[in-house]
Amino acid sequence: MTEKKKTKHAGAKRTIPVDRVGEETIDVQQPAQEGAAASVQESASAVADELAAALAQRDEYLDHLRRLQAEFDNYRKRVRREAEELRLQAAEAVMESLLPVLDNMARALNAAASCEDEQLLDGLNLVAGQFKAALQGSGLEEVAVEAGTPFDPTFHEAITTQTSDEYEEDAVLQVLERGYLLNGRLLRPAKVIVVSGDG
Repeated sequence: MTEKKKTKHAGAKRTIPVDRVGEETIDVQQPAQEGAAASVQESASAVADELAAALAQRDEYLDHLRRLQAEFDNYRKRVRREAEELRLQAAEAVMESLLPVLDNMARALNAAASCEDEQLLDGLNLVAGQFKAALQGSGLEEVAVEAGTPFDPTFHEAITTQTSDEYEEDAVLQVLERGYLLNGRLLRPAKVIVVSGDG
């Protein structure tokens, strides 16, 4: 004789014969576990999506920050370059205004050399030396040119040509006005007389 035992699970009825109660195991948690596992998977998927979005946003911000930093570095370099260029232009203007003074000082020294007053010549030489030293300290240097030097249109300006038995053609015959470089850049070419080939 078989009696049936009734069990309830989530509102569903299931009958199990009494003589088989110990043999059959009822897994009442299986549907709940499947629902929980699905819920955990959905949550994990949502967290993974949020993490991917956060990482993408982080990468975007880092890229933007790197671009801003590069732009700022370029801006700082450009400002430094422009400031240096302005400083050089200001120095050029000052030096150009002082070159005629330097030329006149050289002329005065040449004139004083024919004078018998040695104190005057010594005084002029002292002043000229101090003046040249001050200008050289600011980056001024003389263009190296003497009679017999090959003419170089990069650093020399030919005022006229003359024949010469002493020097070869296209050599500098005489320096009329000294040329100068400022910080390695030509400030004023040397004005020279060049030997012509008509001799």
